[in-house]
Amino acid sequence: MGEVEENGESFVANARLKALHWSGRVADLVLADDSGLEVDALGGAPGVRSARYGGVSLDDDGRNRMLIEALSGVPSDRRGARFVCVLVLARAGRVVGQARGERCGRILAEPRGHGGFGYDPVFLVPELGWSFAELSGEDKLRHSHRGRALTALRQVLGRRLADRG
Repeated sequence: MGEVEENGESFVANARLKALHWSGRVADLVLADDSGLEVDALGGAPGVRSARYGGVSLDDDGRNRMLIEALSGVPSDRRGARFVCVLVLARAGRVVGQARGERCGRILAEPRGHGGFGYDPVFLVPELGWSFAELSGEDKLRHSHRGRALTALRQVLGRRLADRG
């Protein structure tokens, strides 16, 4: 059925594009997400271009190397970053719920860990002392931007149901 072109300028715009596109093609609810990494010292980059940072020819390791190189010489305390996830729930071409989750952290000077994907090996959760790639799947869900977005969406839907009751 193809992919939806993610040409929005924000995580919200891209998640809405995907949710509305697919909800017009299936009879059930559709949940779409857009997520990525924002790095303070890079003015919020890679942002909505996280999956394409450095070009489509780079893999996760290549994007991580490029990110580390871009932050070369930036002290640890100035390497603030956040993972962002926006979830949009749609049905029949109409948005029925939306939520955002964020996880603040710091970009490491070297990758750590072997789990996860994408920027997980270079994203440190300071209060845990671990990179996302060092967390178990259960712990990552508990501490991640996606886990937070899911919790927020559950609350949005709960309020909507309560308002109808």
